[in-house]
Amino acid sequence: MFTLAEVASLNDIQPTYRILKPWWDVFMDYLAVVMLMVAIFAGTMQLTKDQVVCLPVLQSTVNSKAQPSTSGKADFTTVETTTGRKTNLDFQQYVFINQMCYHLALPWYSKYFPYLVLIHTIILIVSSNFWFKYPKTCSKIEHFVSILGKCFESPWTTKALSETACEDSEENKQRLTGAQSLPKYVSTSSDEGSPSANTPMITKSGFKFSADKPMIEVPSVTILDKKDGEQAKALFEKVRKFRAHVEDSDLIYKLYVGQTVIKTVKFIFILCYTANFVNTISFEHICNPKVEHLIGYTQFECTHNMAYMLKKLLISYISLICVYGFICLYTLFWLFRIPLKEYSFEKVREESSFSDIPDVKNDFAFLLHMVDQYDQLYSKRFGVFLSEVSENKLREISLNHEWTFEKLRQHVSRNAQDKQELHLFMLSGVPDAVFDLTDLDVLKLELIPEAKIPAKISQMTNLQELHLCHCPAKVEQTAFSFLRDHLRCLHVKFTDVAEIPAWVYLLKNLRELYLIGNLNSENNKMIGLESLRELRHLKILYVKSNLTKIPPNITDVAPHLTKLVILNDGTKLVVLNSLKKMTNVAELELQNCELERIPHAIFSLSNLQELDLKSNSIRTIEEIISFQHLKRLTCLKLWHNKIVNIPSSITHIKNLESLYLSNNKLESLPAAVFSLQKLRCLDVSYNSIALIPAEIGLLQNLQHFHITGNKVDTLPKQLFKCVKLRTLSLGQNYITSIPDKIGQLLQLTHLELKGNCLDHLPATLRQCQLLRKSGLVVEDHLFDTLPLEVKEVLNQDTSIPFANGI
Repeated sequence: MFTLAEVASLNDIQPTYRILKPWWDVFMDYLAVVMLMVAIFAGTMQLTKDQVVCLPVLQSTVNSKAQPSTSGKADFTTVETTTGRKTNLDFQQYVFINQMCYHLALPWYSKYFPYLVLIHTIILIVSSNFWFKYPKTCSKIEHFVSILGKCFESPWTTKALSETACEDSEENKQRLTGAQSLPKYVSTSSDEGSPSANTPMITKSGFKFSADKPMIEVPSVTILDKKDGEQAKALFEKVRKFRAHVEDSDLIYKLYVGQTVIKTVKFIFILCYTANFVNTISFEHICNPKVEHLIGYTQFECTHNMAYMLKKLLISYISLICVYGFICLYTLFWLFRIPLKEYSFEKVREESSFSDIPDVKNDFAFLLHMVDQYDQLYSKRFGVFLSEVSENKLREISLNHEWTFEKLRQHVSRNAQDKQELHLFMLSGVPDAVFDLTDLDVLKLELIPEAKIPAKISQMTNLQELHLCHCPAKVEQTAFSFLRDHLRCLHVKFTDVAEIPAWVYLLKNLRELYLIGNLNSENNKMIGLESLRELRHLKILYVKSNLTKIPPNITDVAPHLTKLVILNDGTKLVVLNSLKKMTNVAELELQNCELERIPHAIFSLSNLQELDLKSNSIRTIEEIISFQHLKRLTCLKLWHNKIVNIPSSITHIKNLESLYLSNNKLESLPAAVFSLQKLRCLDVSYNSIALIPAEIGLLQNLQHFHITGNKVDTLPKQLFKCVKLRTLSLGQNYITSIPDKIGQLLQLTHLELKGNCLDHLPATLRQCQLLRKSGLVVEDHLFDTLPLEVKEVLNQDTSIPFANGI
């Protein structure tokens, strides 16, 4: 027989699982324990006192019978009545009969009742707790209970709910003071189902109210330390992964429904067959053992001394089973009454500021429904870790704890323009201490998905340049007002045009706008920018994208735009007619646009001063004659194309000062180029030019001449008549000697000779007073051929500034 401790261990579920046991499961567990006690009590009684006592049934005999009188008189006879009779049975024979009749006359249910109750109870206990033991559900339940307990006890949960209480108190105060005190742009109604917000934010559709309520000062007891913050961040990640894992199936729900159905069927089965045996349990039984040859009697009358107790125990067991069954039926009703595979945090959303807590489904929803039967507070505290708003607040607190003012100050550097610059990369948000750096000139935010710019930015009076790299930042109204009035340069790098913050299009004092990202869809249909009409002071627009035509909205800023740069990453730019409207553009760059000819729309830009058509597919430039209408054109860059020759009509660009034709397919330089008397810079590097014409001496204003990477073998003496030359690049050619007249170039500061066929350098280099060794690009062995006094001159330090103009 089982001991009580051994049987009780069958119902030994981990205490941590109690939060998943609703009242009916707990009640059924107690009923199961009572049924176990009934089985154990009945079994113990049977083992110790269960027995039958049998006596033989004796046959009555009549010694004489009454005979009728022949004389008509009554004839009375005396009948002898027997009052007792010896059975002549030995004690061992009684024991034998008792044992025989226990097995023959006693109903089987009377003998096995305790064992049946024990077996049925064990089956019910196993059925009740099978979902805690089944491997595919046990792991999920164990993980859920572990996460739930940590979420319940997490200091972040207390802090988040405390802030909610503070925010609610603040809202009540605002209601008492009246809505008239609110700014005209602040709404007292909820936004998209969230509680009323106090901070207006700029979004894609314009001004809206942030779902995040302003941070209210909370008691110091709720302030998180670094360890608690890290633990809370880990919990957010665990909850996210657990939700993704559990929401995929409804195995736990099906298993729980299945085991409840099994218990209900078991209850019906037990009730049906047990009720039939109640009346079979009797105190008296007739036994016919058929052992007359041993005993001499055929029939015995037996008594079962446990019959009365067993009947009472059976009735008690039936009563317990009925209660158990009714609870099972109620459980089934609860399981199918509401959709347990869906769980809504609507009530939690109403009671807290976390209006973004998502509804969950499948096993995740079922587990939360079960927890609600234990205590709804668990779900409320657990919902904090499903809210992105809550997670963002935690990130903000952790971020501010990590990125202090001193640490940010260490990351501030000086850029090429000698401005103080701070670059923040891949943070969860923008630390508050950033806005205490009041002397900062440039702020770069890169890969910060939840960047928010608060009103504190108005402290940064020196800030004029902002970089948003894959960072769709939101700004508060006060912050936007500051940026609108003070920001001069903005860089936005994006993957999709929707990532460009809406407030960018409203910065009326913006001077420079740099857009880098995709502005075309897969089917080659234009993705339009929003209206740029508000950018009334924009002067420079830089677009690095994959355009097929210039976005129409760019014409909104055409009247006041002075510089337009389009880098097209190899996508062919077809429609350029909108360029005609940019009458004030002074600098135009159309790089890598797969242009095959110079666009005719350019010839209408009467104020154009610099044109850059780098990295296109231009083969011929016959249209260059039309540049004569561009009286202000001084710089023409046609480098990195496929140009074969330069037409003589280039002479019509009389004001041209810089001409860049490097990395083309030129084989010669026509004399027309050297008729451009104002030319100061000529770059024909990396072509196939074999000869420098003598007419180069006509360019008396030439300061920079680059012919690196060609096939030149001799230098004409007329070259050295260009006495204003500062930069002379002759590298990677076939030059065998440098004329002594190079000493006439008194203003020369940069001389490149590396990669030629020289065997010595002229000593007249000492006459180039501004040339130093740092500006002389030549092989070391050639430098060593110079006389010692020349080396000493070249090695002298000088503080005279120079510019190469490249």
